[in-house]
Amino acid sequence: MTTHHESLAFVFGLLGNIISFMVFLSPMPTFYQIYKKKNAEGYQSLPYVVALFSSMLWIYYAFVKGESSLLLITINSFGCVIETIYLAMFLFYASKNTRLSTIKLLLLLNVFGYGGMLLSTLYLSKGSKRLSIIGWICLAFNISVFAAPLGIMRRVIKTKSVEFMPFTLSFFLTLNAVMWFFYGLLLKDYYIAFPNTLGFVFGIIQMVLYLIYRNAKPVSLEEPVKLQELNGHIIDVMKLGTMVPYDPNHDEAKDCAVTVTTVEVTNGKEETHKDNQKNTDSVAKV
Repeated sequence: MTTHHESLAFVFGLLGNIISFMVFLSPMPTFYQIYKKKNAEGYQSLPYVVALFSSMLWIYYAFVKGESSLLLITINSFGCVIETIYLAMFLFYASKNTRLSTIKLLLLLNVFGYGGMLLSTLYLSKGSKRLSIIGWICLAFNISVFAAPLGIMRRVIKTKSVEFMPFTLSFFLTLNAVMWFFYGLLLKDYYIAFPNTLGFVFGIIQMVLYLIYRNAKPVSLEEPVKLQELNGHIIDVMKLGTMVPYDPNHDEAKDCAVTVTTVEVTNGKEETHKDNQKNTDSVAKV
C-alpha cells in the first residue's frame, strides 16, 4: 500500500512540476516587452522577489526532509534560476530609484530574512524539530500567498469587472494547487497539502466569480481606491509572476488628489482647492 501511495505521489508531483514549470515561464512575454522597450518603468519586481523567496524556502525544506523530496527540489531549483534571471533583467532595465528599492527588498527578504531563518534553524534546532519549524514557516508563507487573491476578488465584486482576474490564470493556479495537494496528502506531508487546500478553494471561487461577471457591465468606483486595495493587486500574481503596471514617477496620494480635483472643478476654484488638500491628507494617513 505504501509503495502504491508513493507511486501516485510521484505522478501528482510530476504533474505539479510540469504545471509549475509553465507557471514560472508565464512572465516571459512581459519581459520580452521590457527588453523591446529597454525600460522596466510601469512594472513591479515584488512578485519575483517573493517567488524567489518561496522557492528558496521549499528547497531548504526539501533538503532537510531528505526522502521523497526530489520533485520539490527540481521545480524549486528551476524557480530560483528563472526568478533570478527575471530579477537581473528587471534591475538592468529599471530606473535608479526602482533599482534601489528592488535591491533593498532583495536584501531584506532574500538575504537577511532567509539567512536569519537558515542560521536560526541550523543552530537552534535539530532533527524532526528543525523540519517542523521549517515546515511551519513554509506553510504560513504559502497561506499568505494563497490568501492574497481576496483583495482581487473583492475588487471584482465591487466593479463587476474581471480585468485583474483572467480565467486562464485562475484555472492553472487551481490545477497546480490540486496536484500539490494530492502530492502532499499521499506522502502525509501536511505542510504541503494544507496550504494548497486553500489554493484550490480560492481558485474555484475566482473561476465562479469570473463566470458570473465576465459579461457584466463594469461599474466604476465613485470613491478613490485605497492604497491597500491597489497593493492587493500585486501579490496575487506571485505564483505566475505577472507584473502589475504602475507609474513610478507619480505619487499615489497625488493621483488620488487629482481625481477629486477633476470631479469638483465645476463647483469653483476654492472648493476644488479645499477638497484636493483634504483628500491628500486623508490618503497620507492610510
